[in-house]
Amino acid sequence: MTSRNAPPRADALIESLRGLGYTVATALADIIDNSLTAGARNVDIQFEWAGEQSWIRILDDGAGMTDPELEGAMQLGARDPRDERAADDLGRFGMGLKTASFSQARRLTVASRAQGHGVACLRWDLDCLAESDGQWSLLEGAHPEGAPALSALHELTSGTVVLWEKLDRIVTAGFQAEHLFEMIDGVERELAMIFHRLLSGSDPRFRLRINGRPVSPWDPFMIGHPAKAWESPTYSIPGPHAVQVQCHVLPHKDMLTPHEVSSAAGPAGWASQQGFYIYRNRRLLTAGGWLRLGDRGRQWTKDEPFRLARIMIDIPNSADAEWKINVLKSTASPPVSLRPHLKRLGAETRERARKVFAHRGRLIAKSGTGGGLPDVWLARKGPRGTSYRISRENDLVQSLLERAGPLRRELEALVKLIEETVPIQRIWLDTAEDRETPVGEFSSSAEADVREVLEAMYETLTEHRGLDAETAKARLSRTSPFDRYPALIAGLG
Repeated sequence: MTSRNAPPRADALIESLRGLGYTVATALADIIDNSLTAGARNVDIQFEWAGEQSWIRILDDGAGMTDPELEGAMQLGARDPRDERAADDLGRFGMGLKTASFSQARRLTVASRAQGHGVACLRWDLDCLAESDGQWSLLEGAHPEGAPALSALHELTSGTVVLWEKLDRIVTAGFQAEHLFEMIDGVERELAMIFHRLLSGSDPRFRLRINGRPVSPWDPFMIGHPAKAWESPTYSIPGPHAVQVQCHVLPHKDMLTPHEVSSAAGPAGWASQQGFYIYRNRRLLTAGGWLRLGDRGRQWTKDEPFRLARIMIDIPNSADAEWKINVLKSTASPPVSLRPHLKRLGAETRERARKVFAHRGRLIAKSGTGGGLPDVWLARKGPRGTSYRISRENDLVQSLLERAGPLRRELEALVKLIEETVPIQRIWLDTAEDRETPVGEFSSSAEADVREVLEAMYETLTEHRGLDAETAKARLSRTSPFDRYPALIAGLG
């Protein structure tokens, strides 16, 4: 068999790779992955504004590289993604350093020092490649303009500096200093989410700083919050690779302070952050979304009633191929064998989240001896959808109907009219537009209005239902929404 050597043109290939779809944050995350694999305990990112000469520097105190090691790291595709990696290795394709850097900058300089060795420095310059007739011309040393930014490495016994210059994908026409500052804030939020499990705890895996300011981790699951609605045990799903899943339903915003509401929303907002969070070696790959799972032939969507549902999935790096991890480490797809397990856990979490959202985070009292009064409204699912009916079992409703006498027919008609004219579409539209459940349950009522209704309920229970005072108060204290007014209940009678 005859063959021909057909190497790609360097300039054409790299220009094509620039369009993979990195954002500034995901590109920086790829560089940080390399720092962590090298054992770094500190990573410092510096954004320097200088118009078209602006630059970004990533400095770590990891093991560093010798000159031959650095040359290998600067090659595209230097490692086979099928090779077995160390269990804690955050890389896979041997492309991240280059593709992430080229996505933002036309000049990439890397300087590194391994302990006991001198500083090695190599750079790619896409403008030089364009003039090299398609050759892979890897340049030695820093460009004079970028050399001062590499001086921080001299203070370390080992470590690596990655320098991005010619930021043509960032500093575009009209881009000003204030745009850079806004971008930095967004990058900080994204990195605080991607690495939150590695940045948290009393002994974090590493410390991350941006322009000298420590990055605080953002926990999507609000671990340990006292108002949290539900947190499942950690489930291990059987299969060729160990996969662990934990389900979470966050507190309703009524149970949070304004600062907690803003913080828990995450970079993309409450509704967009719902769904599965996939981690590889505790590093976040995908944040939110329902992995194209669903029921009755329809995929689940990011709807408001499920905004409090977040599910953590941990996979090892040995499962990369099985989960179809892409070069950007920003997408993942569960294998077919795991989808039924994830669908079951997702459905349960969504249903729990829907109930918490609908009832504004409060537990719903159950009817029965010693419990609260039956809910006024009942939801009934039928072939044409869900309808809402007023419960005839509710003590106040039942008492009024029994004592209505000649007005019972008109009262029954009024109840039926209310049931048939519930403004479901208006409520749905208001919920979608306001991104919050409509106000109810005496949320805006004066205390006197609440007391008036409570007294009527108390009178019904004691005078017409035959309960003694203490039993009536106990049932009211377990009934929504009166359970929020213990002082008013205690003053009845």
